[in-house]
Amino acid sequence: MEKKKIIIGTFIALTLIGAACAGTAYYYLFAPQFHPQKTVYIYIDRDDTTDSIYNKVKRQGHPRSFNGFRWMAQYKKYPTNIHTGRYAIRPGENVYHVFSRLYRGYQEPMNLTVGSVRTLDRLARSVGKQLMIDSTEIAGLMNDSAFQQKLGYTKETMPCLFIPETYQVYWDMNAEEFFERMQKEHQKFWNQERLDKANAIGMTPTEVCTLASIVEEETNNNSEKPMVAGLYINRLHTDMPLQADPTIKFALQDFGLRRITNAHLAVESPYNTYLNAGLPPGPIRIPSSIGLDAVLNY
Repeated sequence: MEKKKIIIGTFIALTLIGAACAGTAYYYLFAPQFHPQKTVYIYIDRDDTTDSIYNKVKRQGHPRSFNGFRWMAQYKKYPTNIHTGRYAIRPGENVYHVFSRLYRGYQEPMNLTVGSVRTLDRLARSVGKQLMIDSTEIAGLMNDSAFQQKLGYTKETMPCLFIPETYQVYWDMNAEEFFERMQKEHQKFWNQERLDKANAIGMTPTEVCTLASIVEEETNNNSEKPMVAGLYINRLHTDMPLQADPTIKFALQDFGLRRITNAHLAVESPYNTYLNAGLPPGPIRIPSSIGLDAVLNY
């Protein structure tokens, strides 16, 4: 009888201990622990360590307890399996879900804005500020003649690759992946309908891009752009010089120039459309899709 009581007592004690352990594990791993006011994001880059990630998660996620996260990290050997990227922490989430996301590399996509800017250097800086890629990596590839040739461009025509738009991408994409995505978006924009329109006016996509860049420097008014494009296309078709003041500014690399003088018009440059007939060697900015369509639908 006494032995039976001991067995029952031991069983009850073990059950209570097990329940307490299960309750503790549930609290630290599966109960809501993160309490930001809204969905927040942490960015893990190549220089991050376990400690720096801990600090980012705590600072952004406002966890009630961080013990469960540390336990999971130690059990899963997280220091040897860190994934770069942009990760979400939502109000009311538990440690298990947040840690699993980071551990498995399940990151959230983000919006990357490729702007209609004047120079490739500005584009590189803009993209570098938005993604994990350093702007020097992007600029290095954009200015590499072998890489330009691989993509089918020259130094002068490289701006034609980019279609200004907002794209969903992963924050930790590398420079090569960025350019691959830009190629896909370029091909998507230049569908058969647009290619047919370009062919109908006797222009290649690169020439359309070059003319669109001049149109966009001439006017910010979208409704005027097809008319301005028509004016220049008529000049091209009659072998008249374009006589576009924005190309003079580009030749001089003085974009703030307000008044073009005769001295400016004498500048020796292939971009001087007063001295040279036809289109300049390439775009004088990255034109928007509106500008490109303005030329195609002049």
